[in-house]
Amino acid sequence: MTKLPLLHSTVRPEWIDYNGHMSEAFYVLVFGHATDALMIEAGLDSGYRESTGCSLYTVESHIRFLRDVPEGAHLAIRTRVLGAAARKARFVHEMYVVSGPESEPTPDAVPVATTELLAVHVDQQAGRAAELPDAVRSRFTELTEPAPQWAGRSIGAVV
Repeated sequence: MTKLPLLHSTVRPEWIDYNGHMSEAFYVLVFGHATDALMIEAGLDSGYRESTGCSLYTVESHIRFLRDVPEGAHLAIRTRVLGAAARKARFVHEMYVVSGPESEPTPDAVPVATTELLAVHVDQQAGRAAELPDAVRSRFTELTEPAPQWAGRSIGAVV
């Protein structure tokens, strides 16, 4: 099974909120960079976007904030493609705090945050969904992994 390379980042001082840990907006930023890396790996890079006028748009996401992340923490983000169809793809990112700037999570590491995303391939000029190119769909299929047990959840009613 082909796996995507990890994305690495370090928590900057300006990412820290009034509670003393990484603000939720910056989890989204880091996960967004992981989505950008996935797009490059799948062939949806800037050259593709410029030549076709098409791009991948996130249309739904679900983030779980599991542990506080302090300033200076080294992050590793693992991406898994869960599936792709004619016009859409489903994938997840798992964020880990690791020991160094290029370190990998240990085998027993627990993520500090996760996100599950549904993305649609959009023709920006037409303003609607468009078929993914065969090569991109094939790459997503090659990268597809089983869903982690936490994927597919939603926020339940407050009772």
